[in-house]
Amino acid sequence: MSASTTSNPSFNATTTAEEVATALASSIAGKTVLVTGVSPGGLGAYFVKVIAAHHPKLLILAGRSGSKLAETLREIEAAHPDVAVRTLELDLSSQAQVRKAAAEVLSWPEPIDVLVNSAAVMATPYQETPDGLEMQFGTNHIGHFLFTNLIMPKLLQSTAGPRVVNVSSAGHRFSDIRWDDIGFQGGKTYDKWRAYGQAKTANILFTVGLAQRLGSKGLKAFSLHPGGIITNLGRYMTDRDNELAAIKAIDKEMGNKQGHDGYKQTLKTLTQGTATYVVAAFDPKLDEHNGVYLQDCQLAGDDDIKPYAVDKDSAARLWKLSEELVGQSFDY
Repeated sequence: MSASTTSNPSFNATTTAEEVATALASSIAGKTVLVTGVSPGGLGAYFVKVIAAHHPKLLILAGRSGSKLAETLREIEAAHPDVAVRTLELDLSSQAQVRKAAAEVLSWPEPIDVLVNSAAVMATPYQETPDGLEMQFGTNHIGHFLFTNLIMPKLLQSTAGPRVVNVSSAGHRFSDIRWDDIGFQGGKTYDKWRAYGQAKTANILFTVGLAQRLGSKGLKAFSLHPGGIITNLGRYMTDRDNELAAIKAIDKEMGNKQGHDGYKQTLKTLTQGTATYVVAAFDPKLDEHNGVYLQDCQLAGDDDIKPYAVDKDSAARLWKLSEELVGQSFDY
């Protein structure tokens, strides 16, 4: 790992979001930041609360639930009454709803400097989106793919140098893109952890695709693994022991280090989990490393990223597949 990838080589798995934000305060000030997935108690909400302390120009909170958006909005306004905050109802599982939300963003006067795609569902029972896609792939990847591309004109207007941050996961190790069967035969062969893995791999490949296609226009894109954190994302893990056993079995089958009997995962606190978000969104030194995947506030080690998740040919193939699934081409 090159110590020079980020501005603060001493930052690591235990660094807090507050520490990173303080170090990068000058890069936060004056920026318009749009974040998806800001439900109270989650990483996205924690991220916006932390950066609110450092004079962003405007925070845009995007999420499916109007009442949860209002709750996060109230918390920010109470702590930082001088910060402008706006909400956007965005249901990423529905392409029609994504298009409606994107049209609203395009109607606003401000350019967007940073887009953080944090919203996700994890390990859901088999469901399909209104567009007939497996729910985790359709929400976590396709929803963000469509939204990001539709609001791209706003990002490219940024004079500060636009950034897109896609929140992925170490769970990408559970599955490559299942090119011949992304929908698990309509649920017949559904495995919720492999489906989560496929969606999280897609988040990383989308990042690679953005960097390839839009790097020449000044866009920077980064993906990240926040770490293992207990949040409401795990609401479908009703029997934790069984879930962990299922994950271990996949890891063993795939030869992942997490499948070794001696492997112990260290959980992070909410603030430690959000720290890598702040690095990805604001560290100016990352400009030299467009498209990379981060973990523990630094470039992820080679053994923490599956080669299939950063393969440029796969990134191009996924872009094309995603365009087919949303019925629209995005050529830059």
